[in-house]
Amino acid sequence: MISALALAFLVQTAPPTATDARLTLCLEAARTDPATAIAQAGEWLAETDSTGVANAEQCLGTAYTRLLKWEASEEAFMRAREAVPDVLHLRRSRLAAMAGNAALAGNRAEAALTHFTTALADGEEAGLDGMTGMISIDRARALVALGREEEAGEALERARREAPQDPQTWLLSATLARRTQDLSAAQPYIQTAAALAPDDPEIGLEAGVIAILSGREESARKSWQSVLVTARGTRFAQTAASYLEQLGDAPAPSPSQETGR
Repeated sequence: MISALALAFLVQTAPPTATDARLTLCLEAARTDPATAIAQAGEWLAETDSTGVANAEQCLGTAYTRLLKWEASEEAFMRAREAVPDVLHLRRSRLAAMAGNAALAGNRAEAALTHFTTALADGEEAGLDGMTGMISIDRARALVALGREEEAGEALERARREAPQDPQTWLLSATLARRTQDLSAAQPYIQTAAALAPDDPEIGLEAGVIAILSGREESARKSWQSVLVTARGTRFAQTAASYLEQLGDAPAPSPSQETGR
């Protein structure tokens, strides 16, 4: 999947130019010194012709993301998309998806859904299942935030077909199934997610929740205890510790367990 995406991206872009190098430098600045990157992007926009607008706006959007200025980031990414030629479907898709994620981070789920739907249409034009599968994951997040769980389920069904190697596909499928009380579906989904990313603490937390709701306390304990080990010092470990505290001490083994009978 990933190699196909990378190949298509190379096919749809020209050989590296000075403009590409400038984008690389600006994006590096956006990640380490966003204020400087915003100034650089502003200068770039003031002096560039139409071919450089998309790159400058992408850098601007990335810098605003680092500053948690979500709406400004969203708008910059969409301006970048509009500046990209129509034939470059993959890049337009990626920029729309960036705008959607910025909107979602800013609690603008309706706007995020609009951007993800645009990104999906661009991705379909690019003809890459891996891209449309990943965007379907993002669309599902927005739909869940809007309380449209049935549509979110449909988006995740597509993601499972088109991005089956992404553990987030299966984690979100498990979480949605658990929220809709479909534990029989949630269990195989979370098992697949764990197989793809065994050390992911978010998956470990969800596996424990599904286990406890299914009446499997020992399995829940094991899942949450594994998070304490693999994610020590993180908020995931703190959540796991709170879940274990709510369970209390593990029950004492029965005499038959002590003797191995």
